[in-house]
Amino acid sequence: MAEEKQLMEIGISTFLETTPDPVTGKAISHAERLREAVEEIVLADQVGLDVYGIGEHHRADYAGSAPAVVLAAAAATTKRIRLTSAVSVLSSDDPVRVYQDFATLDGLSNGRAEIMAGRGSFIESFPLFGYSLDDYDELFEENLELLLAIRASEKVTWRGGHRPAINNLAVYPRAVQDPLPVWVASGGNPESAVRAGTLGLPIAFAIIGGMPERFAPLVALYKEAAVRAGHNPDKLQIATHSHGFVGETNEQAAALFYPSTAAQMNVIGRERGWGGTYNRAAFDDARSLRGALYVGDAEYVAEKILLLRKNLAVTRFFLHVNVGTMPHREVLRAIELLGTKVAPIVHKELARTEAK
Repeated sequence: MAEEKQLMEIGISTFLETTPDPVTGKAISHAERLREAVEEIVLADQVGLDVYGIGEHHRADYAGSAPAVVLAAAAATTKRIRLTSAVSVLSSDDPVRVYQDFATLDGLSNGRAEIMAGRGSFIESFPLFGYSLDDYDELFEENLELLLAIRASEKVTWRGGHRPAINNLAVYPRAVQDPLPVWVASGGNPESAVRAGTLGLPIAFAIIGGMPERFAPLVALYKEAAVRAGHNPDKLQIATHSHGFVGETNEQAAALFYPSTAAQMNVIGRERGWGGTYNRAAFDDARSLRGALYVGDAEYVAEKILLLRKNLAVTRFFLHVNVGTMPHREVLRAIELLGTKVAPIVHKELARTEAK
């Protein structure tokens, strides 16, 4: 008998941070962080989590420039967990190679690979691969179109404005899954929600500030666009990605998670000219029940996830465990608690209140 699909999937996302530890000042190497990630994936699989995602970045404080390679390293030693990018910066990549990389991962994992395609919130990849930011939106639209064409057909004929045309050429290997799952990632852009809905693709919203309930209009836009395009709204998948940490108590979780979060948020804030300083008051406000930080003990984090489900009808939740560098043992413990404590609470409550 096939395993019954959960009403809601719960998993981990990471950017493979290698920032200096805010307490010791020591920064781990990229190589060490990559090996830690494989250990995290194996543990997440063992404790029953549904998905693990790695974001693509091309800068010194992240080690995840090649998510598919890291995920493939864990594919052979895991059995059930789904393995996804979170995200692949599709605008500055070649859709042929993206498909090949994840089709290869799909084969190694026996059908557990996914692609989460986005435009990226960082721009380092554009000059690195020779693309202009003036083409930011157009590149994504064209590359998504080509990726979906490759997914749909072994042989592809396609022409766009930024990549050499393809004339009846085949792309290999083919994915085990048909179709290979492709999600659209959005930081809150209405056009992205409409695009994903029109294409009938699952969508993932990055919610790292404010109140998650404010994304409800974007969810509505997404569903309306899907219905207009003839897609079944009951089959739509909606994910969210938010920072957070699970501890033994609310106080311990906050104490462990705050230093690295504040350090990294202030680095990014200075880069982007946000103004002001990320402080403990802002952190504590964000970890309130309606806030975007999922920080606390298992019962509290589960309560926040259930509220998210109620407000946005999400089918998948990613907890971004380490914002900046944290002790690896603490990250592993948070993953363990998410799988063995938080997820069972969420699944039991949803089965009680939503099962038909």
